[in-house]
Amino acid sequence: MPHAVVSERQRNKAKQLRQTMTRAETLLWRHLKANRMDGIGFRRQTPIKNYVVDFVCFSANLIIELDGETHDFDERQKADERRDAFFNSEGFRVLRFTNEQVMSNLEGVVEAIREATQAGASGLPPSLTLPHKGGGNGEADQNNSVTTNKNRGMQP
Repeated sequence: MPHAVVSERQRNKAKQLRQTMTRAETLLWRHLKANRMDGIGFRRQTPIKNYVVDFVCFSANLIIELDGETHDFDERQKADERRDAFFNSEGFRVLRFTNEQVMSNLEGVVEAIREATQAGASGLPPSLTLPHKGGGNGEADQNNSVTTNKNRGMQP
């Protein structure tokens, strides 16, 4: 993806936000950085047009936003809705979590992000879990694999 032109002000704001991440952002970043989640790459505190997003995965068109206590007020929630609508119009899906959700249920948050990246990266809705290999003569597993690949437009 080509880099969009970003103002010096936005670049500096993003840099400052990277240096002053919240505890929840730091904790989640440890799971997202360096392609640790199924090889999917994320960026943190990234400028997109007039906004700086907490985390973005360009290959899955997914934005992750973590909300602290300041997002509990009506005015802030309305601003978040406008922001999310803008990102949706740009082709992104936005997942929002509270800092409390990250701190108390990190595994659940990471799993929700994993599912969203898999759905977004493939361009398809999440698929059903395939049967485990083993047992039987193997023909059923091979047939399921061929059917699944055809449904995804791939050759066996």
